[in-house]
Amino acid sequence: MVLITELGLITPQIGMKVFVAKSVIPDAQLDQIFKNVVPFIYAMVVALALVFMIPELAIFLPKLMTRGANVTKVKNILFIMADQLRWDHLSCYGHPHLQTPNIDKLARRGVQFDRAFVQSPVCGPSRASCYTGRTVFSHGATWNRVPLPIGELTLGDYLRPIGVRTAVVGKTHMIADSEGMARLGLNRDTEIGMLVSEPGFEPYERDDGLHPTPLLRQKGGYLNYNDWLRKKGYVSENPWNDFANSAEGENGEILSGWYLRNSNLPARVKKEHSETAYMTMRAREFIEESGDRPWCLHLSYIKPHWPYMAPAPYHNMYGPETFLPVHRDECERENPNPVFKAFMGLEVSESFTRQGVRETVMPAYMGMIKEIDDHLGQLFTFLDEVGKTDETMIVFTSDHGDYLGDHWMGEKELFHDVSVRVPQIIVDPRPEADKTRGSISAALVEAIDLVPTFLEAIGAPIPGHRLEGRSLEPILHGEVPGDWRKAVFSEIDYAFYDARETLGVDVSDCRGYMIRTEGWKYVYFKGFPEQLFELENDPDEFHDLGGSEDHLTVRAQLKDILFNRLIDRKNRVTMSDDIITGMGRSEDKTGILIGKW
Repeated sequence: MVLITELGLITPQIGMKVFVAKSVIPDAQLDQIFKNVVPFIYAMVVALALVFMIPELAIFLPKLMTRGANVTKVKNILFIMADQLRWDHLSCYGHPHLQTPNIDKLARRGVQFDRAFVQSPVCGPSRASCYTGRTVFSHGATWNRVPLPIGELTLGDYLRPIGVRTAVVGKTHMIADSEGMARLGLNRDTEIGMLVSEPGFEPYERDDGLHPTPLLRQKGGYLNYNDWLRKKGYVSENPWNDFANSAEGENGEILSGWYLRNSNLPARVKKEHSETAYMTMRAREFIEESGDRPWCLHLSYIKPHWPYMAPAPYHNMYGPETFLPVHRDECERENPNPVFKAFMGLEVSESFTRQGVRETVMPAYMGMIKEIDDHLGQLFTFLDEVGKTDETMIVFTSDHGDYLGDHWMGEKELFHDVSVRVPQIIVDPRPEADKTRGSISAALVEAIDLVPTFLEAIGAPIPGHRLEGRSLEPILHGEVPGDWRKAVFSEIDYAFYDARETLGVDVSDCRGYMIRTEGWKYVYFKGFPEQLFELENDPDEFHDLGGSEDHLTVRAQLKDILFNRLIDRKNRVTMSDDIITGMGRSEDKTGILIGKW
């Protein structure tokens, strides 16, 4: 079956609409068709361009020709994301005790990016950037409960029109733009309303993984995972809360996983009934159900995000001798940057600073990572068995890290590497990537690079006027562009934290930005002193040079880099660069004469 979609070009001379064939037949057949018909179409297009002087055809032609130029395309994409996973808690990234052989296997089959950074160290905005290919203050979903504006396009909007089923199993943390939907007369009961509210993903098993009982009641009380647990014998109003994320005391009392003191106890579900096990099962079901149809599945694990609670035997696999040493120094608390000080003063930071808290949480955190790795091994075996491995691009990454007591902090939010740096592994199954298998890339990459990478791999057009990231395909194929970025960028809207009230800052002024280069990390907080870290001599980011007179020039240079990054945002999203280039000076042809004598 061939789907025909309008390219959206209407020529002013003859009112001709240009159409492009979007096919859901196998790529190999489609590419052969294009190889056979492109010369004929090329001749027709050139003739039309010459006879009618239609500049829009010059835009259409390159888009058509590129389809046959790169014959090999990826059929499927498995986009795996763990929530709140630090970059340094995988064995392939150097953890000496937490062995993750199945993720390591991915690294041996693909490219391991050693310096990957997210656009924001907060779940919602970071994920929105992963899905849109745009930075946080470009797409507008600046925090977890801020809706993604209805006009923002996501992976599904790019892939679904070319026949790729695009779905999520697990978490997105996206909130529907209800006001925008109402303005357009859309509701969730329609297919388009459902896709817009999800955002762009088919909600095959949408589950954001935070269901305390009061919140679940507010949302209507229904959860697929709870129904499944009840069928397995875990009967309560909210099995997610009472079994999957709670332990049991000596006298049978329920010990909630929301309290860090209970983190080293086993959850009340068997390991085969955990959230990680359930989401892996649902991913398999999606792949089986999709058959030969091309798909992009976002398998988004809820863990190792809090509540920090793992089922047996994962809850006590790791003891203190296996923990990475805590990275913090007393000098960080001596005249700290005011914003940093405010975040160190949050309850979660003070808890992780207290003796015994980190030691209680770490076994669960590490155990949940091990559990994910075990289930990924099962999923990868399944892909082999159903013949999908060699036609599927696999990506493994995280939405941000976790301080876990480092830098006197809990949670994430600020810009130390333990928070904003993530693991990222990409397995490209095509022969063009054979030369890079098992390699480690030192390129500075960002989460917004994933969308253009997926589009290029699967053969979809890349809308350069919208996307702010760059495709990683050249790196995957062994050719790092000479103009690759020299700095990565991240940002935060901290208006939603108690730190705002501590600082006495207006909601609109709670902005923070990071630029990280090869040797420096620069942080700019609106209305507050800058931060600066010399990474070569201070890789732990303990010594803030933001007030150093000796580093005025360095800070000025990095501030210029930040300024350029901010003014390079893509905000003209309703018309592409190609269309503008092709328009030329049309006033004379339309009879509009400007400045003529």
